[in-house]
Amino acid sequence: MKKEERQQLLREKLVQMQVWENRLRSSGIRQVAGVDEVGRGPLAGSVVAAAVILPADFQVLGVDDSKKLSPRRREEIYCQISENAVAIGLGEVGPQTIDRINILEATRLAMEGALVDLAGRLAERWPGEKIEHVLVDALHLKNCPLPQTTLIKGDAVCLSIAAASIVAKVTRDRQMVRFHECYPDYGFDRNKGYGTKAHYEGLARVGPCPIHRRSFLKGWLKAGESPEP
Repeated sequence: MKKEERQQLLREKLVQMQVWENRLRSSGIRQVAGVDEVGRGPLAGSVVAAAVILPADFQVLGVDDSKKLSPRRREEIYCQISENAVAIGLGEVGPQTIDRINILEATRLAMEGALVDLAGRLAERWPGEKIEHVLVDALHLKNCPLPQTTLIKGDAVCLSIAAASIVAKVTRDRQMVRFHECYPDYGFDRNKGYGTKAHYEGLARVGPCPIHRRSFLKGWLKAGESPEP
């Protein structure tokens, strides 16, 4: 496929993924936030959420579900989103809270935190502006007072949710690389906390570290393969 043909496909996909935002804007709603998270499945680290408001004239090509993009491409698009977004908010819930309230509730809490952060950044940058509607990937946010629409596989069909998935993924991946410097036995720089062979080998060798989710290791710990640190 020629470069121009690929570019044309990306332009068509961009238009398709703006349907939800454009539908809301046509009803008079301007500030539409997309929300997504990353990190529900790993054995270690936080769950991180992002909330993103994109301008109506957003023209960055290639925005998609973060899982479909290479690390290099995610970084490139992350920089473009950061430069062009109206505002971006982040939320994070750590492993101890995940263990206490469970991963589903922690995910909601991270998303709600991202929206609070976004609201503050939006008001700071654009005084008087407020989030008017929220597009959420897969979940309903019980403690969010704003109008919201839940979209199944939202990161694949909705531009602002896809942008949020990229921001959350890059943010968390960078965080796990930094954690690798503190806890080098598990390969966090490569596996980002997911349960790879190298990760389990590190657990067997030295046991869990402070950023491990004990609730995700219950069966493993009960088997006596590792003591509490």
